[in-house]
Amino acid sequence: LISLCHLFLCLGDCQLHTSCGIQKCTTDFVSFTSHLNAALEDFDLEFCKALRAYSACTYRNSKVCRGNLVYHSAVLGIGDLMAQRNCTKDGPTSSINPEMTRDPCSYSGHTEAREQQGGEKTPAPTYLFCGLFGDPHLRTFKDHFQTCKVEGAWPLIDNNYLSVQVTNVPVVPGSSATATNKITVIFKSYQDCTEQKVYQAVTDDLPAAFVDGTTSGGDGNTRSLHIVEKVSGKYIEMHARHIGTTVYVRQLGHYLTLAIQMPRELVMAYEESQDLQLCVNGCPSSERIDDSGHLPLPVMSKLLPQGSAAHPRSVYTLETATTKCHEKMLVKDIYFYSCVFDLLTTGDANFTAAAHSALQDVEALHPRREHWHIFPRSRGGAVGRDSKFFVCLGLMCLILVVFL
Repeated sequence: LISLCHLFLCLGDCQLHTSCGIQKCTTDFVSFTSHLNAALEDFDLEFCKALRAYSACTYRNSKVCRGNLVYHSAVLGIGDLMAQRNCTKDGPTSSINPEMTRDPCSYSGHTEAREQQGGEKTPAPTYLFCGLFGDPHLRTFKDHFQTCKVEGAWPLIDNNYLSVQVTNVPVVPGSSATATNKITVIFKSYQDCTEQKVYQAVTDDLPAAFVDGTTSGGDGNTRSLHIVEKVSGKYIEMHARHIGTTVYVRQLGHYLTLAIQMPRELVMAYEESQDLQLCVNGCPSSERIDDSGHLPLPVMSKLLPQGSAAHPRSVYTLETATTKCHEKMLVKDIYFYSCVFDLLTTGDANFTAAAHSALQDVEALHPRREHWHIFPRSRGGAVGRDSKFFVCLGLMCLILVVFL
C-alpha cells in the first residue's frame, strides 16, 4: 500500500497539474497510516478513519483533478480498500493535521508525540518481560530466573501504573515448594483513558471480565484497556494500550500462571516504598529454593509420609521426568529443568504444560529472541552446557549431572 502511494506521488510529480491537490491527499494518507501496526486490534478502525479522510480529500479536489490519471487511480484504490476493510463511508476521519492523529490513549502515540515536540529522534521504547509459573518459578524484568517459596500474598509489580499481586500455597507436604492459586491485577486510573480497573482470578475461576463486570476501560471509541478470552475459563489476555502493557493469565491444572510485557520507563516508575516487587528485584534470599539457578530436586517417595492420601507420591523418577519434559521442550534450558523439578516435586503432569506454556508466553511477549532461552550457569558464573541437579535422599545428597 505504501509503495502504491509512493507511485501516486511520483506520478503526481510527473503530471504537472499544479491546481490538483491529489499529491497532498496521498501524502496526508501516508502520514496518517505510517505509524499503524496491522497486528494491533484497533488497526482496522484507524485505517478506515484514514481512508475516509483520503476519500474526502479526493472529493474536495474532484473538479480540478478531472483530467488527472493519478486522481482517478487513487479514487478507485480507495474504494477497493474500503471494501476490503469493510469501512463505512460515514464515520470519523483522521485529522487534516497528521500531528493531531496521535491517540492520547496509546503509549506508542505518547512516544511519537514527545519526539515531535522535541524535534529530535528518540529511541524506540524498551519493553521488559516478567513471568511466574509452576512451583513457582520467576523470570524477572532483568531476565534473572529464580525458584522461590514466597508462600502467601506477594507483590509481583507495584508502580505508578500497575499493581500485580499473587498468592501462593504449598503444593505437597514435606516440600517448601508452592504454586499460585490467586492473581490480582490493578490497572490504576490514567488521565481520560481509563478509570481504575481490578481483575482477579482464583483457581477454577478465571473470568473474562474485571471485578465490576466490565470487559474494557475507557470510552467505547478508544477502549484503551480490554480483556480478551482466548480459552474459556483457562486463558485470558489483558491489553492496556495507554501504558503499552500486555498481561497473560492461564490456569493449568489447579494453579495459575502469569506473563507480562511492559515498557521499561513505566516499570521503573515507582516510589522507594514500593521496592518489594518480585518482578523487579527478585525474591528475597530467604525465600529462594534454587541455588543460583540450580534446583534441588527431591525424590518424593523419600519425603512424603507413608499413607499420605491428600497428595499421592510422585510417580516420576529423574529419568522418567526428564523424558516427559523432553516431549514438550526440545531445548534443555531452564524451563526444561523447571519442568523436571516440578514433576519430581508434585507428580502432577499439568506442571509440564505450565512450563511449556510459560516458554510460549516468553516467545510471544519477550522482545528479544536471543534472550528467550536461559541456561543454568556454572558455579563460576558462566553459562554451562551441563547442569548439576541435587537429588536429596534422606540426609544424603547425590549429585547427578544431566548433560544437555
